[in-house]
Amino acid sequence: MELKYHQFGLVCVIMLLPLMCTSQDSFTCSRATYYGSPECTANPTGACGFGEYGTAINDGSVAGVSWLWRNGSGCGACYQVRCKIAEYCDDYGAYVVVTDFGVGDRTDFIMSPRAYSRLAKNEDASAELFKYGVVDVEYKRVPCRYGGYNIIVKVNERSYNPHYLAIVTLYVGGTQDITAVQFWQEDCKEWRPMRRAFGTVFDVENPPRGDIKLRFQVTGSAGVYWVESKTFITSDWKAGASYDTQIQLE
Repeated sequence: MELKYHQFGLVCVIMLLPLMCTSQDSFTCSRATYYGSPECTANPTGACGFGEYGTAINDGSVAGVSWLWRNGSGCGACYQVRCKIAEYCDDYGAYVVVTDFGVGDRTDFIMSPRAYSRLAKNEDASAELFKYGVVDVEYKRVPCRYGGYNIIVKVNERSYNPHYLAIVTLYVGGTQDITAVQFWQEDCKEWRPMRRAFGTVFDVENPPRGDIKLRFQVTGSAGVYWVESKTFITSDWKAGASYDTQIQLE
């Protein structure tokens, strides 16, 4: 009888182990590493398509992710990541923005050196964490906060007026994802889809002439819904131009 109880208890412990990694404050257990960069910044040609924005946002505390990338819809999401070596790790950890895709040694996060260093309590502890290379972490998604910034639509550098338009959305706040983009086709009186080219870059060949109205499909805890930009991409748009949509997600 004692053996049966012991076996039952062992089964219970095994079944509870995954829950122990996800129940505390909604944190999920994983692993994190960092990539080499002399300037401690991110890759400006990252898979999200953010360009230089992806190296400077959040003071360079950014990360590439694996399955959290979600075919690009996870680009721009914000996470709190904290490591689990009590001797070296800060209680709060690091706040990172997803700007790239990356696969490491069973890791969910490949962090910029600047972000990785913020996992540590102090400079000495940071040096020790860099020696580890890969550390056990726990993470959770947190709202992105861009104090005063609305969602910005930037015309991708590969665009060419009037034959090809590609855009990327910047400063998406809250915990929602932009999962689709459409433009208004005035002559047909209907919304037409843009193609997700890669990451968070959406494009269309032969876009409408004249000013261009956009709307965004938003997916999050509130479900799936559409939000229209309150402004237009003007007819004289050029590669690199940015437009304030005058909308923000909370």
